[in-house]
Amino acid sequence: MTRQTQRLIHVGCRALAMDQEDRRALQLAVTGKESMSDMSEAELKAVLNRLKENGFKPELKGRKGHVSAPRADLRLVHVLWRKLGDAGELERPGRGGLNAFIRSRFEKNWGTVPADIDMLREHEKIDQVIQALKAWGERAGIDFDWEDHRR
Repeated sequence: MTRQTQRLIHVGCRALAMDQEDRRALQLAVTGKESMSDMSEAELKAVLNRLKENGFKPELKGRKGHVSAPRADLRLVHVLWRKLGDAGELERPGRGGLNAFIRSRFEKNWGTVPADIDMLREHEKIDQVIQALKAWGERAGIDFDWEDHRR
Protein backbone atom coordinates (compact mmCIF):
# COMPACT_ATOMS: atom_id res chain seq x y z
CA MET A 1 0.00 0.00 0.00
CA THR A 2 2.87 2.37 0.73
CA ARG A 3 4.09 2.45 -2.87
CA GLN A 4 0.56 2.98 -4.14
CA THR A 5 0.06 5.88 -1.71
CA GLN A 6 3.35 7.41 -2.86
CA ARG A 7 2.21 7.21 -6.48
CA LEU A 8 -1.09 8.82 -5.59
CA ILE A 9 0.77 11.67 -3.86
CA HIS A 10 2.77 12.25 -7.04
CA VAL A 11 -0.43 12.25 -9.10
CA GLY A 12 -2.00 14.71 -6.68
CA CYS A 13 0.97 17.05 -6.85
CA ARG A 14 0.87 17.02 -10.65
CA ALA A 15 -2.88 17.69 -10.59
CA LEU A 16 -2.30 20.68 -8.31
CA ALA A 17 0.66 21.89 -10.44
CA MET A 18 3.16 21.38 -7.62
CA ASP A 19 6.79 20.77 -8.51
CA GLN A 20 9.19 18.58 -6.51
CA GLU A 21 10.24 21.50 -4.32
CA ASP A 22 6.62 22.34 -3.47
CA ARG A 23 5.89 18.68 -2.75
CA ARG A 24 8.83 18.34 -0.39
CA ALA A 25 7.83 21.55 1.40
CA LEU A 26 4.31 20.21 1.84
CA GLN A 27 5.61 16.88 3.14
CA LEU A 28 7.90 18.67 5.59
CA ALA A 29 5.03 20.83 6.82
CA VAL A 30 2.69 17.86 7.29
CA THR A 31 5.04 15.19 8.66
CA GLY A 32 8.34 16.87 9.50
CA LYS A 33 9.99 14.72 6.81
CA GLU A 34 10.95 15.75 3.29
CA SER A 35 11.35 12.29 1.81
CA MET A 36 8.45 9.91 1.29
CA SER A 37 10.78 6.95 1.76
CA ASP A 38 11.24 8.02 5.40
CA MET A 39 7.49 8.17 6.06
CA SER A 40 5.16 5.60 7.52
CA GLU A 41 1.91 4.71 5.80
CA ALA A 42 0.01 6.95 8.25
CA GLU A 43 2.29 9.90 7.40
CA LEU A 44 1.86 9.29 3.67
CA LYS A 45 -1.90 9.28 4.14
CA ALA A 46 -1.66 12.54 6.07
CA VAL A 47 0.15 14.11 3.08
CA LEU A 48 -2.47 12.68 0.73
CA ASN A 49 -5.25 14.08 2.92
CA ARG A 50 -3.63 17.52 2.80
CA LEU A 51 -3.55 17.29 -1.01
CA LYS A 52 -7.26 16.45 -0.96
CA GLU A 53 -7.91 19.43 1.31
CA ASN A 54 -6.10 21.56 -1.26
CA GLY A 55 -8.43 20.37 -4.02
CA PHE A 56 -6.99 17.09 -5.31
CA LYS A 57 -9.75 14.67 -6.30
CA PRO A 58 -8.33 11.25 -7.11
CA GLU A 59 -10.13 9.37 -9.85
CA LEU A 60 -10.22 5.62 -9.70
CA LYS A 61 -9.20 3.99 -12.94
CA GLY A 62 -10.73 0.82 -14.17
CA ARG A 63 -14.17 -0.39 -13.38
CA LYS A 64 -16.44 2.21 -11.83
CA GLY A 65 -19.38 0.51 -10.24
CA HIS A 66 -20.97 -2.26 -12.21
CA VAL A 67 -20.88 -2.79 -15.92
CA SER A 68 -24.16 -2.52 -17.79
CA ALA A 69 -26.33 -5.59 -17.57
CA PRO A 70 -25.69 -8.05 -20.40
CA ARG A 71 -29.30 -8.13 -21.61
CA ALA A 72 -31.83 -5.44 -22.45
CA ASP A 73 -34.49 -6.93 -20.19
CA LEU A 74 -32.07 -6.87 -17.25
CA ARG A 75 -31.18 -3.27 -18.03
CA LEU A 76 -34.90 -2.47 -17.91
CA VAL A 77 -35.05 -3.97 -14.40
CA HIS A 78 -32.27 -1.59 -13.34
CA VAL A 79 -34.03 1.39 -14.96
CA LEU A 80 -37.32 0.60 -13.21
CA TRP A 81 -35.55 0.16 -9.87
CA ARG A 82 -33.70 3.46 -10.30
CA LYS A 83 -36.92 5.28 -11.13
CA LEU A 84 -38.59 3.83 -8.02
CA GLY A 85 -35.61 5.08 -6.05
CA ASP A 86 -35.73 8.53 -7.64
CA ALA A 87 -39.40 8.73 -6.60
CA GLY A 88 -38.46 7.97 -2.97
CA GLU A 89 -40.18 4.58 -2.91
CA LEU A 90 -37.16 2.54 -1.83
CA GLU A 91 -35.47 2.09 1.52
CA ARG A 92 -32.36 0.69 -0.21
CA PRO A 93 -32.17 2.24 -3.68
CA GLY A 94 -28.91 0.59 -4.75
CA ARG A 95 -28.08 -2.73 -6.33
CA GLY A 96 -28.10 -4.45 -2.94
CA GLY A 97 -31.66 -3.31 -2.36
CA LEU A 98 -32.74 -4.65 -5.76
CA ASN A 99 -31.19 -8.02 -5.03
CA ALA A 100 -32.83 -8.08 -1.58
CA PHE A 101 -36.21 -7.24 -3.15
CA ILE A 102 -35.86 -10.12 -5.61
CA ARG A 103 -34.90 -12.55 -2.84
CA SER A 104 -37.79 -11.54 -0.60
CA ARG A 105 -40.36 -11.44 -3.39
CA PHE A 106 -39.44 -14.46 -5.51
CA GLU A 107 -37.34 -16.93 -3.50
CA LYS A 108 -40.34 -18.96 -2.30
CA ASN A 109 -41.78 -19.27 -5.82
CA TRP A 110 -38.50 -19.91 -7.60
CA GLY A 111 -36.79 -22.03 -4.97
CA THR A 112 -33.49 -20.25 -5.46
CA VAL A 113 -32.50 -16.81 -6.67
CA PRO A 114 -29.14 -15.74 -8.02
CA ALA A 115 -26.82 -13.68 -5.83
CA ASP A 116 -27.11 -10.79 -8.29
CA ILE A 117 -29.88 -9.80 -10.69
CA ASP A 118 -27.47 -9.75 -13.64
CA MET A 119 -26.87 -13.48 -13.18
CA LEU A 120 -30.53 -14.21 -13.94
CA ARG A 121 -30.95 -15.81 -17.39
CA GLU A 122 -34.52 -17.15 -17.59
CA HIS A 123 -36.70 -14.73 -19.54
CA GLU A 124 -39.84 -15.73 -17.63
CA LYS A 125 -38.27 -14.88 -14.28
CA ILE A 126 -36.88 -11.58 -15.53
CA ASP A 127 -40.32 -10.72 -16.87
CA GLN A 128 -41.85 -11.49 -13.45
CA VAL A 129 -39.45 -9.00 -11.87
CA ILE A 130 -40.26 -6.37 -14.52
CA GLN A 131 -44.00 -6.82 -14.01
CA ALA A 132 -43.64 -6.59 -10.22
CA LEU A 133 -41.64 -3.34 -10.51
CA LYS A 134 -44.11 -1.86 -13.00
CA ALA A 135 -47.02 -2.72 -10.70
CA TRP A 136 -45.21 -1.11 -7.77
CA GLY A 137 -44.68 2.00 -9.86
CA GLU A 138 -48.35 2.13 -10.83
CA ARG A 139 -49.45 1.78 -7.19
CA ALA A 140 -47.08 4.59 -6.26
CA GLY A 141 -48.36 6.79 -9.09
CA ILE A 142 -45.00 6.87 -10.86
CA ASP A 143 -45.02 7.75 -14.54
CA PHE A 144 -42.28 5.66 -16.07
CA ASP A 145 -41.17 8.10 -18.75
CA TRP A 146 -40.14 5.60 -21.38
CA GLU A 147 -38.61 8.27 -23.58
CA ASP A 148 -36.10 9.09 -20.83
CA HIS A 149 -35.08 5.55 -19.86
CA ARG A 150 -31.44 5.90 -20.97
CA ARG A 151 -30.27 8.36 -18.29
